[in-house]
Amino acid sequence: MRNDPIYLLKPVFDWLDGLIHDQGDYLYMLLVYVSIPLVAWILAGGLRRRLPRQTNITAIILIRPTTPPPPLPPDIGGDYQPPSDDDVQSFDA
Repeated sequence: MRNDPIYLLKPVFDWLDGLIHDQGDYLYMLLVYVSIPLVAWILAGGLRRRLPRQTNITAIILIRPTTPPPPLPPDIGGDYQPPSDDDVQSFDA
């Protein structure tokens, strides 16, 4: 006797193959109509764990700096003015 899972499950796969071949359209429609409420239930929180009733303790932690921040670096751009387009020649040859 063979204990290989492929040989043990072959009758099940053959039955499923025949079922899908004969009744595939109805199975598809059934799965479509079952999936809509299932997705709605999941989005509504159906998969969240139910925790026992506990009092929620909320703590707010404020961290305030004790020293002022360092000054900003000096502006190195100065009085830069981009060149005007009047003296720029086009790419014409």
